[in-house]
Amino acid sequence: MIWPQAVKDRIKTGNDRELVRSYPYRSACPSTVWSDLISRADADLFFAGYTNYFLWTQVPAFPEILRRKAEAGCRVRFLLGDPQGEVTRQREAIEDVALTVSTRIRITLEHLDRLGPLDGLEARFSAPDDAINHVSLSVFRFGHEALVTPHLARLVGHDSPLLHLRKQGDGGMFDRFAEHSEELWSRGTPEQA
Repeated sequence: MIWPQAVKDRIKTGNDRELVRSYPYRSACPSTVWSDLISRADADLFFAGYTNYFLWTQVPAFPEILRRKAEAGCRVRFLLGDPQGEVTRQREAIEDVALTVSTRIRITLEHLDRLGPLDGLEARFSAPDDAINHVSLSVFRFGHEALVTPHLARLVGHDSPLLHLRKQGDGGMFDRFAEHSEELWSRGTPEQA
């Protein structure tokens, strides 16, 4: 036997190779992971969390990074839930926390507004029919890497698990989540500040 079974058990094959790391909580993922992924992306950044609120507090100098990326030609997109939508109201009742879902969305919108008009920076609200699919799954893409949070029943985003994916080929987990977020984006409505 060339390779002992212990080594074989640790080698990833097939689509498993796309899973870089998993975290039991989104908040367990170090801010350096977010910063590194954002820094390395040069063509496309896509933040498809329902509120995206935590990015402004977790990623150091986030507004400046976004500005630099957009000015360098990187496409920067934010897909948000509608702060006045029915799914947002339902989620607020479920979470029952002081910092409501609609407040977190409005904080993100305020931060985006402070950036001013930037070529390459876009924001949309998920379509009403898609909002339930959006609130239950956050996909953050950085070129060929992604951080994905499947939201658990009554938990806020930072208490839900997170998967770090890296595209290894066509049709894998990365592509499936990327297609999901692109579909939501395609039906989204432009955010009107």
